[in-house]
Amino acid sequence: MYNYSKTRLQKGLIVVLNLFAITSVSAQKESKIFEDYKKNRSILPDFSYVGYHNGEKKIPNITDYKYFDVTDFGARANDGVSDKIAIQMAINAANKNGSGIVYFPKGRFLVNEDGDLPNSIVSKNGHIIFRGSGSGSGGTELYMKNALPPTNPAQMWTVPPLFIFGSGGSDKKIGQVTAAASIGDLSIKVSSTDGLNSGDWIVLQLLDNNKDLIASELKNNKAEPQWTYLVEKGIDVKVFYQIKNINKETLILNAPIAYTIDPKYKWEVLKFANSEEVGIEDIAFTGNFTEKFVHHRSWRDDSGYTMLNIRKSTNSWMQNCRFTNCSVATTIAQSANISILNCKIDGNGGHQAINSNGSTNVLIANCVDLASQWHSFGCSHGSMNTVIWKCTYPSTTCFESHSSQPRNTLLDQVEGGLMNGRGGGATENMPNHMQGLVLWNYKQTNEAVKDFEFWPPTAVFEWWKIPNPIVVGFTSQGTTFKMEQLGLSESLDKAVEPASLYLAQLQLRLNRLPNWVNEIQEKK
Repeated sequence: MYNYSKTRLQKGLIVVLNLFAITSVSAQKESKIFEDYKKNRSILPDFSYVGYHNGEKKIPNITDYKYFDVTDFGARANDGVSDKIAIQMAINAANKNGSGIVYFPKGRFLVNEDGDLPNSIVSKNGHIIFRGSGSGSGGTELYMKNALPPTNPAQMWTVPPLFIFGSGGSDKKIGQVTAAASIGDLSIKVSSTDGLNSGDWIVLQLLDNNKDLIASELKNNKAEPQWTYLVEKGIDVKVFYQIKNINKETLILNAPIAYTIDPKYKWEVLKFANSEEVGIEDIAFTGNFTEKFVHHRSWRDDSGYTMLNIRKSTNSWMQNCRFTNCSVATTIAQSANISILNCKIDGNGGHQAINSNGSTNVLIANCVDLASQWHSFGCSHGSMNTVIWKCTYPSTTCFESHSSQPRNTLLDQVEGGLMNGRGGGATENMPNHMQGLVLWNYKQTNEAVKDFEFWPPTAVFEWWKIPNPIVVGFTSQGTTFKMEQLGLSESLDKAVEPASLYLAQLQLRLNRLPNWVNEIQEKK
């Protein structure tokens, strides 16, 4: 059945699929929710703009940039000597050049040995490709022997990542939004466009604790007083868009607005100081976290071996990489239109897999977590429009939804555990997710749960609150849900068509599927 809400169910507004639409017991059902979406685009978030260049372009195979082979800067594979300084020198040279391929031949390179400075390896420019010779056996391995020290040992999440790909410069305030805009609109009116040009990126941000605004987002759920960030600071939205054109005080955007804009609230526009066209390819990042992981036991467990951070970047990617024995594999922070494809996490289990942290339109696709990170693939800290497509993790873990107001997250053809103890986030930053969590053809592999709750009473469980999730095509060993806690729901015991909501929305928008889609499907 197709569930709208508890109230509507009580009023008897249940749509029952006609028997003639079911061709056989084993056949997948055509989703009525998707059929309705074609007529009314407001009933589901639009995930079709995620990823590199809004999913419209294939990730390029860059060969015409200047090569900066790390061995030309003193790095040597398999010699037992640290290569950290040489790698930073190669990156610096590529940055100075304005573009470049920082290249690693086959072998093991040492990136944080005894005697190395306890700092990150950093790239601050765009048009940089960080390329190895394969992430499998016999390829390129970057080995991190020692953990970096935390900024604050009492704060277990403060170990910096070993590799940072970001940008220099600071965002610049431009003005305010001056007119209302609806979800799906491709333009906004602003008080000033000074300093902005077509092709620039903007930050569109809101922080307002208006009680009506908070209530409108939580809908039938209530904020709790211990959620101090939401209650005292308020609704926090920070999203990133590229400008297509400028017409006087109107910005025409490349992707649609994903959150309703009411100018009576404090919406600001900033020019985004971003890098772009950064690629990380065909490298194995190996840490030295070999202890049995214990959640929040120490900074070593939670973040000691944090491998990689992509930050303040746009239209960038990571593909064909492996992360072994790490606390945290990759965080995509304050970025937009990033694609993470065909990556693997294995070895000893740690804290986090790959997550979209405060980023917009991120695609994590065809990735596998074999290590059973405590938090597997997911979202955190105000991310907007994250798609996790065709990813798998073990039955011993679950997707991440790490409080601090992430929105619009699609778990699409995902396979793994479903449990309420792996969302993440401090009490003051709850709930785990705001509106727009969608589970589409999710295959739960851990044991069945009776009356699974997305919004349990705090007395029962404090750290798992997700309002009105949409669940369609869910399969399991017999899990049931507290139906009144769901937003839309349909076919909770069998997969539906379309098999992928993301691909169906992308095809609906473009009237075709780009060639890169077929290539990634063939790799699964």
